[in-house]
Amino acid sequence: MLVTLRWFFCAALLLGSTAAAVAQSAALPPATRTVRPGVLVFRLKATPADATQPRRPGPAALPAALTTTFQALGATARPKFPQATAPTAARAQAGAVDLGLLYELTLPANTSPTHMQQRLLKTGLVEYAEPLYDYQPLQQPNDPQADSVGPGGQYHLKNIRAYQAWNLTQGDTSIVIGIADGGTRFTHEDLAGKNQLNRRDPVDGIDNDGDGYIDNYSGWDFADHDNDPERARNPTDIAHGVMVTGVAAGATNNGLGIASVGYKSRFMPLKIYPSTPAGSFGGYEAIVYAADHGCQVVNLSWGGAGAPSRFEQEVISYAALNHDVVVVAAAGNTPQDLDFYPASYQHVVSVALTTRTDERSLIGTFSHRIDLSAPGEGIITTLGFTDTDYVKTGGSSFAAPQVAGAAALVRSRFPGYNAAQVAAQLRRTTDFIDDLPGNVAYAGRLGSGRLNVLRAVSEQPYSARVMARTAAPDRSYYQPADTLRLTVSVQNLLRELPGLTVTLTSLSPYVSVRQGEFSTGPLATLATAGNAAAPFRLAVAATGVPLNTKAVLRYHLHHAASGYTEYQYETLLLNPDYVVLDANNLRLTLTGRGNVGYDAANPSLGEGISYRQGPPLLAEGGLLLATSATRLASNVRNDKGGRDVDFESVGQVHRLPAISGSADQRAEGRLRETQPPAANPQAVGVALRQRATARATAPHQNYVLLEYQLTNLTADTLRPLHLGLFMDWDLPDDPTRNATGWDAARRLGYVYDAPGQTIYAGVQHLSGGQPSIFSLDNSTATPVGPVRLNDGFSREEKWLTLSSGTTYATAGPTTGADAAQVVGAALPYLAPADSLTVAFAVLAAPSLAELQAAADAAAAGYQQVPTTSKPRMLAGVWLYPNPTSGTVRLELPPGSPATVEVLSVLGQQLAAYSFQQSTATLDLSVYPAGVYLVRIETAAGTGTYRVLKRP
Repeated sequence: MLVTLRWFFCAALLLGSTAAAVAQSAALPPATRTVRPGVLVFRLKATPADATQPRRPGPAALPAALTTTFQALGATARPKFPQATAPTAARAQAGAVDLGLLYELTLPANTSPTHMQQRLLKTGLVEYAEPLYDYQPLQQPNDPQADSVGPGGQYHLKNIRAYQAWNLTQGDTSIVIGIADGGTRFTHEDLAGKNQLNRRDPVDGIDNDGDGYIDNYSGWDFADHDNDPERARNPTDIAHGVMVTGVAAGATNNGLGIASVGYKSRFMPLKIYPSTPAGSFGGYEAIVYAADHGCQVVNLSWGGAGAPSRFEQEVISYAALNHDVVVVAAAGNTPQDLDFYPASYQHVVSVALTTRTDERSLIGTFSHRIDLSAPGEGIITTLGFTDTDYVKTGGSSFAAPQVAGAAALVRSRFPGYNAAQVAAQLRRTTDFIDDLPGNVAYAGRLGSGRLNVLRAVSEQPYSARVMARTAAPDRSYYQPADTLRLTVSVQNLLRELPGLTVTLTSLSPYVSVRQGEFSTGPLATLATAGNAAAPFRLAVAATGVPLNTKAVLRYHLHHAASGYTEYQYETLLLNPDYVVLDANNLRLTLTGRGNVGYDAANPSLGEGISYRQGPPLLAEGGLLLATSATRLASNVRNDKGGRDVDFESVGQVHRLPAISGSADQRAEGRLRETQPPAANPQAVGVALRQRATARATAPHQNYVLLEYQLTNLTADTLRPLHLGLFMDWDLPDDPTRNATGWDAARRLGYVYDAPGQTIYAGVQHLSGGQPSIFSLDNSTATPVGPVRLNDGFSREEKWLTLSSGTTYATAGPTTGADAAQVVGAALPYLAPADSLTVAFAVLAAPSLAELQAAADAAAAGYQQVPTTSKPRMLAGVWLYPNPTSGTVRLELPPGSPATVEVLSVLGQQLAAYSFQQSTATLDLSVYPAGVYLVRIETAAGTGTYRVLKRP
């Protein structure tokens, strides 16, 4: 019988690092991501042998250095997937992954997961480290009668031509669909007897098959860690999994209830949402289990928008590449053009939902990453509160299992197809729907069309796919005026192609394709071809590229004579709010909010600081600015378990043209305090312009210059004023044994690895005020000194590090500690509307002597014309208005010729003039906002005037 669904629970999971995920039922509110406390997952770096030959069975051994570190910290590591099989050499070369390299780390109480992430990365032994996430179920009331308008019954089976498809194949009981969801109800009349049993491990308290799971006869509960995947029979558990199962693999032709797309296909219940307070989300563990236990298809009716996770992508790749599983996922119920994970991961068939009339549902996600669509409104399926109940529901959660059921039929109909070929068959046999009135605006973003199961099991279409691509330069983002080349590998997945032309076009006005086509000639099934001889060439626009732009590229794979045509898309990130300077041995990230290395301590936002392509050297770096302990701004950690966010980007940090012989790479940006003094008494009232310069030639290859131009925005003289760089260094091989040093003659604060003394890094004060240095012990044990970072970094402590001169130049024992430093400048005063510049050099070298040599080179290479607030005044010379928005009027001594130069604050000549008249005009409108120097030479002498150009 069909019953009214009064309410049901839906589960949520965040798959990326920035947004919430929801189980994909219609109209669900987003959930809040919570980091699983005290847990990280990390991947060991593979040894060269791992890439060329099979690794021994079982998880990879932890390096002794990591074991020692974990023991010292009281942390414990265990293999994340101890039963996962290592890929063969052939599969490894094809991109398969080794989950034996993944470990889960349990941290001791009060240990920061973010800080531990950094410590793991600094060892050089870990490829990545990420948190794990938990989500609690969300109650969602629902009245199914709202979906009951119009004809009843399972209309979607007619739309997708399932009835005709069953005349050709009804699937096979050997094809198993893994349902990673909220559990099942074994006794429901339309599910009973359809679940796959593990007869090798009957329920007797023994792990008979040796797979690491005791009595997993009926499946597994990955949320509560037991062998009962049945949703608890109480009104507070999730019915979502029962509903999804009914669509994909419910009993068909049994005279009861509903029919499923998968017909004879069986299902494996993999419960991933907890029924107990101690449980936690288990979606990715369930995927690995399904792959290891013979599922040919896995359905994932959950996900979330946001950034991708490397851990999650590796799990997906393990299933698809190592075990040839067709992974199907819901594309989401977020009515926006966005990436949605796991649906947007590689090797996933992403499914959007449509209405009864094949038009885009108003609640559905749309994007170029979607593969195909399926009906998702008013879907009748099993409910699971009783053994005879059904419900009419909707969402991409119930579009995806239709495709999963179809994938099972295709695997039965074409048993020789691999997972990639099954996915291609599903994509290439859809019904085109982009020209329907409700879809025209979303053309290309609903996938290839609406699922047609009859065509999927009967036709033999052409299909090729870009399977891999390599960019040169290979970057995570590209800046304005960058150029790049793309080398792609294309594989023919289905019928033999008589020929193939691949054309690349840009759908973004900010990327142009200069070379965008190649032809392969005939391609046999599963044959590959590429364009290594003549890569695609692209160029990013030099100007006008908005911040954090995502540029979509389209591959058009076609053969004119046969009529074959197919599209594929990828995205480039353009113009992010950070810049990486890598012209020399030091690779340094400068962010738009004044952080150095990473935005805060987030390794996904920036590329850190490294030396000669080695491991990251810095855990966290950023600005401190203060006039007192109560008027202080920073963008680094605080004593409240988080970090201060007192600065915001005003002018995006961006690249500047190189200057031959003195600056191979340049970058600048503007930032200000988030709240002005009028709104925040703790604000300092200073605007900053930051600049970075890197030189590639000797002796300048071991440092990067950082300049900060400070402008007083208040009506009061700021006295005193302190600016500093907080640098929490984590030098390999053991970040807990870094020692600090201070070279007073060079105004150089530095840190080095005490055991080996093979890497040195530091900050040098070059100009602006008097230098200051404060070294800190960041150890978890009780450190010695007035500032203790192990319990946070308070405002009072920050002020102390800025205002103590050189009293605390060193910290920690001589054998080393987890060290940090604040290198700063003490400025006696800054008058209203006045500006001055403070300059530092960030350096690294393999020895102290080489670090000192780099410091000497930085001091010699940094040329700054004095910018005092009281320059020499020449008789008869006046400049106004100052500040100016464009033009400056000059009054010069009558009858005396004058030479006028416009200079940058580094003393670089921008323009030169000769005037005979007593009045003249300088046009500064062609220059960006900032401080400029006007040097005037008359018969009375030479004077330098500072002029502030406003935006």
